[in-house]
Amino acid sequence: MISRRDFLQVGMAASALLGTSGFGNWARLAAQQALTQDQLLEFETFGNVSLIHITDIHGQLKPIYFREPSVNIGVGDNKGAVPHITGAEFRKLYGIADGSPSHYALSSGDFAALAKGYGRVGGLDRVATVIKAIRADRPDAILLDGGDTWHGSYTTWKTQAQDMFNVMNALKPDAMTFHWEFTLGSDRVTELVEQLPFAALGQNIFDAEWDEPTELFPPYKMFERGGTKIAVIGQAFPYMPIANPRWMFPEYSFGIRDENMAAMVEEVRAAGAECVVVLSHNGFDVDKKMASVVPGIDVILSGHTHDALPEPALVGETIIVPSGSNGKFVSRVDLDIRDGRMMGYRTKLIPIFSDVITPDPEVAALIDAERAPYLHEMTEVVGQTESLLYRRGNFNGSWDDLICDALLSERDAEIALSPGVRWGPTLIPGQDITREDIFGVTSMSYGQAYRTEMTGAFLKVVLEDVADNIFNPDPYYQQGGDMVRTGGLGYRIDVSKPQGARISNMTLLKTGEPIDPARSYVVAGWASVNEGTEGPQIWDVVESHIRKLGTVTVQGNTNVDVVGA
Repeated sequence: MISRRDFLQVGMAASALLGTSGFGNWARLAAQQALTQDQLLEFETFGNVSLIHITDIHGQLKPIYFREPSVNIGVGDNKGAVPHITGAEFRKLYGIADGSPSHYALSSGDFAALAKGYGRVGGLDRVATVIKAIRADRPDAILLDGGDTWHGSYTTWKTQAQDMFNVMNALKPDAMTFHWEFTLGSDRVTELVEQLPFAALGQNIFDAEWDEPTELFPPYKMFERGGTKIAVIGQAFPYMPIANPRWMFPEYSFGIRDENMAAMVEEVRAAGAECVVVLSHNGFDVDKKMASVVPGIDVILSGHTHDALPEPALVGETIIVPSGSNGKFVSRVDLDIRDGRMMGYRTKLIPIFSDVITPDPEVAALIDAERAPYLHEMTEVVGQTESLLYRRGNFNGSWDDLICDALLSERDAEIALSPGVRWGPTLIPGQDITREDIFGVTSMSYGQAYRTEMTGAFLKVVLEDVADNIFNPDPYYQQGGDMVRTGGLGYRIDVSKPQGARISNMTLLKTGEPIDPARSYVVAGWASVNEGTEGPQIWDVVESHIRKLGTVTVQGNTNVDVVGA
């Protein structure tokens, strides 16, 4: 393997470009586009095989703002390990200069100010430009989509993901795997997958009745590139029936299935594969464990947890490459495959600075055509924000606080619950809030906002169950996103405790009184996995609330007391 210092990483390269000379200077340089497309794409071609990885796009066709998390707690063996290091500590670890492009792309500090200097990120027309540039250098590069692609925006909801299907096909991927796609319902997923001009992979997608692999989702695909054979094995999100409504895809079962993964690795090796790549939607910590228990994997392209790291993690002889989310990054991975094995690698995480990278005209026109029928209604201004509205974080985000406030107000509830999902663009202070922005953090196929009663005891069970999905020290039992967001309810969480003992000091914020286990509370929430949930759509609830406010200001959330981290 080549050494760490030989990696081509955006953290070092971009920091060196702009230096550390202060806000005024770097903001002015950014505005003058001192950072060029050629610099972002610069790469010393290595070996004989190139992989291109994109993941967790969540329906984002156009450039957006996206803030990385400031809180990302690791537990067990992952405590204090990447990606569970944030802020200044993260920048120090990777040698990222304050105020640099890498600071803006990979860290959360001073986000609003940096956003004004560096602008938006992503946009699949810019992603297309990067992919075409890599293919110009390495024509037989393998483009792999890690899933969470056909979901998460106004137009994906309106078109049942036809917009993303059409645009992604224009990028010409070689394979993809899945997660939120299944919430379209199994009929629609089947309809789309049968039309795909590339492989739909999932070694862990089984027929639920017969507990055997399916023809629609083969476990792997073999490629002959660079004079060698590469096997790409798909790993869909393992916990679909837990994290999402089982009734939407009853024909399928999932799971990690690491024993089957090991069998697939042996099978492709026996078929002549000299390099084994896993296209994964496990999440980073789960991928690390899989790499430690399944021998023979050379590369894991990691998705689901939205982590973006400027260099791979190494577990044994397996490299794990996370590539961020929302179209914000593209990973290039060059491999030297010789004598039946991977001899070396070189990677680059390429940030998609949308003001720097020239849009691909063909894909830009296709995006505009997909959006045109809905442009008027989705760009309608609903309000403005004086606060930074973001989602990421283990316990809360200001977008989630706003959603909880809307549930409390519009549904006349004492307590609000909002799912700890990671997807959704950021808005910076002074921006208009459009209907599209609201859908960007609420769009899903089961968005009904319910209103019900729950006892204090049941609320504690809910919080304990979700906490164990996130903070169980065994990554294979981490089955959720981030912690459920709460409105009107404060609590203390000790992430070092075992299941059932993490949550305490539950308080009804309106009165300051402790939550009574025997009392029933009026609770509003959304995204219930139960079939037949009734209520208005969450985006309508949030839009109504914002229209009444006019201008949104979200106060800092101190309602969760975190210890043991």
